[in-house]
Amino acid sequence: MTNLTLTTFDWVPEMPRGFVRDLRVRWALEEAALPYRVASVPFGPRDAAHFAHQPFGQVPWLTDGDLSIFESGAILLHLGELSARLMPTDPRGRSEAKEWVFAALNSVEMPALPWTMFKFTGSDDGSPAVKFVDDFLKLRLKHMETVLAGREWLAGSFSVADILMSDVLRVVDKFDGLSEHPACRNYVARATARPTFAKAHADQMAHFAAADQLRRAD
Repeated sequence: MTNLTLTTFDWVPEMPRGFVRDLRVRWALEEAALPYRVASVPFGPRDAAHFAHQPFGQVPWLTDGDLSIFESGAILLHLGELSARLMPTDPRGRSEAKEWVFAALNSVEMPALPWTMFKFTGSDDGSPAVKFVDDFLKLRLKHMETVLAGREWLAGSFSVADILMSDVLRVVDKFDGLSEHPACRNYVARATARPTFAKAHADQMAHFAAADQLRRAD
């Protein structure tokens, strides 16, 4: 019997809502139909207890009994061990899913994160640094387009690899970065059309909306 608690911020500004990485964990938990509760830590100053669970002062982390796990990729791999809905059961499928988890977090998110930060902050000014990141991301997307043109999901069946990869690409798509990569765009659309994503996204938005109400009441 699992005893799962997902910890995220009690509030964040409007801009990152819908993209805070606890959504990846919510999505996986909904996909696996695992019961869980949500706890909060302050978005403001972080105390020693926060850093004990997440050494960079970020979110999310997951507690499973006496285990405390940080980093969304590590959390999803842990959940994959708990549910066949999140990880293929055959050795080849499991290996492929794990490969694509790391590819999402390293090969694709590495250029996608600074690219989207430039977009979020309005600092997409055509400078050499921006152009370098833009070219880097386009190269990665070119390779992902080839991969996704030939398959529905990355490791055969839908898995934690698809949660991570589609979430990375989803932020790029928000700023029309997939306009020249239809296979990538269709992949994101397939993944986010799943009811489990809709539930996870709505729950995150409701969590932060409730925090707004508490702030106004204060």
